[in-house]
Amino acid sequence: MSDQDMNLSSGLAAFEAKRFSEAWPLLKPAAEAGNAQAQHRLAIMCQNGLGMVRNDLMAFKWMRASADSGYALAQHGLGFMYLYGECAEKNEAEALKWFTRAAEQGLSGSMMTIGMIYEQGLGVPADPAEARRWYERAEKTPP
Repeated sequence: MSDQDMNLSSGLAAFEAKRFSEAWPLLKPAAEAGNAQAQHRLAIMCQNGLGMVRNDLMAFKWMRASADSGYALAQHGLGFMYLYGECAEKNEAEALKWFTRAAEQGLSGSMMTIGMIYEQGLGVPADPAEARRWYERAEKTPP
């Protein structure tokens, strides 16, 4: 196992153990090298002020980088940033795009959120039938 892989593993373990100030320096090199999991964890830390002062710009930067890499959890997170205007300008159409990308990878939480978007008409015309389709799809998706 390379030093970089070891640092990534140690950083992910520190993050899961909520030792955020320890996780940051271990995850940052992997994130800068393009590791989507590391980018996602840094985004969460920045967004929520975990082990650091909250930083919306950095949260968006890392979440977007991870989402662009195809990491479904980051696509879901980026969808929420756009849906609620947190760390990004509120943009419901952009939110739906990112939730859809995550749903296409089987993320049932994104499917449920898309159902809510259609049920409530957030940036799209309210469509109870489309909402129901997404809710049913989420229910049939294994966790």
